Amino acid sequence: MESLFESVPNFSEGRRPDVISAIENAARRAHWLDTDPDPDHNRVVISIAGTRTRLVEAILASVVEAVERIDVRRHEGVHPRVGAADVVPLVPLGQTTLEQCRELAHEVGERIWSELNVPVYFYGHGEERTLADIRSGRATPSLGGPTLHPTAGAVCVGARLTLVAFNVLLPDADVVSARALARSIRESAGGMRGVQALVFVLPGGQVQLSMNLFRAAETTPGMVIGELERLGVPLGAQQLVGLCPAVAANGAADGRLLEARLAAAAARAAAGRCEQAGTEELRALGARLSKEAAGLANMSIDQDSLLAGAERSAALVPVLHAAGVKDSELEAMLGAASRGLRSAITVGTEALYPSRLAALDARLG
Repeated sequence: MESLFESVPNFSEGRRPDVISAIENAARRAHWLDTDPDPDHNRVVISIAGTRTRLVEAILASVVEAVERIDVRRHEGVHPRVGAADVVPLVPLGQTTLEQCRELAHEVGERIWSELNVPVYFYGHGEERTLADIRSGRATPSLGGPTLHPTAGAVCVGARLTLVAFNVLLPDADVVSARALARSIRESAGGMRGVQALVFVLPGGQVQLSMNLFRAAETTPGMVIGELERLGVPLGAQQLVGLCPAVAANGAADGRLLEARLAAAAARAAAGRCEQAGTEELRALGARLSKEAAGLANMSIDQDSLLAGAERSAALVPVLHAAGVKDSELEAMLGAASRGLRSAITVGTEALYPSRLAALDARLG
């Protein structure tokens, strides 16, 4: 089975649709999962997945578009940044390891510097500096520098586990009290495990608590909301940035599940292969796979949907094999999707559907 990776590059543009579209189209050289622009932060998060070669080419192509189209000297937005293609995380999927992601991060970073002449900071797993170190000016570039690219700044590239980027509006809070709240829940200050938190003032004066939950299986958005409610904090709208693993999902992740988008991307790719095959039977299968991809992409977070999604993802593998359109990459994507959805099934649901779970577990091995 080939190693499977996710990348979630963050680009410093969330307002110009033409620029966002150009970057997304370049990123679609890999399997595209999601594009999530935020005009207040003036930032777009694009989620893609694939095996090593496909992912590297997609990242490089999207960074090229960002370097050509974004001038950080003119950038305005509430989110901190060091460059046009600001952060490029590499995330393991399936059986892939963090060390493999670190190796891939170094390959990506070396090509960005050698081909685009944009300095690179390495951060995350196996590195000495963090994003906070880099953004505060406490680090020099790993490649290039110390002078940054005049319009594109620098790129931060690194390996990390899946995290959940989660924002909550605080309608009754002022900036001082919101910052005190953020400090109180950060892991680094003895708060909740796996929580990083900042406060931003959005246009119109709204105060936003912006969090990265980097131990997503241990501290979920639902747990954070529960703690804020326990503290008596009035809460406004919740926002998930990018995608969320099923095991950590709350209502904000409805229709934005990582595993569901992985399965949808695999079904969509297989549909394209069927439609190109030319036979009437395969074109009909391609139409059904396209419909299945659309349904999977918008999967809700209730337990029945998660179980059905895990079953549907696993069942696609023999279908694609029989049609002659399966390869190891699509199989890895569907395996990661079905196992991730399976991991979110509760003990109560297992008790309700023992036969279905036994059959699913047998199929997943």
